[in-house]
Amino acid sequence: METPAPAEAGGRRAPYVAVVSASPAPASRTLALARHVGTRLARDGADVRYVDVRDLPADDLLGARPCSAKTKSACALVEGAAGIVLVTPVYNAAYSGVLKAFLDMLPQFGLRGKVALPLAVGGTVAHMLVIDYALRPVLVSMGTPYIVGGVFLLDKWISGHDSGELIIDQQVAGRLQQSLHELGRVVHERVWT
Repeated sequence: METPAPAEAGGRRAPYVAVVSASPAPASRTLALARHVGTRLARDGADVRYVDVRDLPADDLLGARPCSAKTKSACALVEGAAGIVLVTPVYNAAYSGVLKAFLDMLPQFGLRGKVALPLAVGGTVAHMLVIDYALRPVLVSMGTPYIVGGVFLLDKWISGHDSGELIIDQQVAGRLQQSLHELGRVVHERVWT
């Protein structure tokens, strides 16, 4: 996890994108996808910061209070971002519990003014609607004014995550790249116009 961007001349902060990985597993397709997305955004010129919710203290997550310095820093990083990418596995037709616990620690309107891109990894097409029916309403309720079209990926569409070279099936790779491009474009427009 990294600290928020330094202030530029005039006190304005340079814009950055926070990529939040919400998998409780230590090595997962979700975490690999989050790193892949961050690399793609950085390649396109974005300043990218990462939050791996799994690394935050369980007491903070379960108590829904950012007590530790590590959790406070993660919350501040997300609150200071111009854009956020939320990458979650799907469990029982919903986004992960660790993502819910993390979002609960942010202020009620802690995502106000941010551009958001939700990404979900699931085992069946029956979980495709998790973005629109579970995650999108939470983002809207927290003040996100612009949500880029989310992307659902079947876990079988992601391979090579153990080796470090992520391979995404062509049937979804183009949509993912389009959503990342849209995120970068909207963040740039909202920050500098």
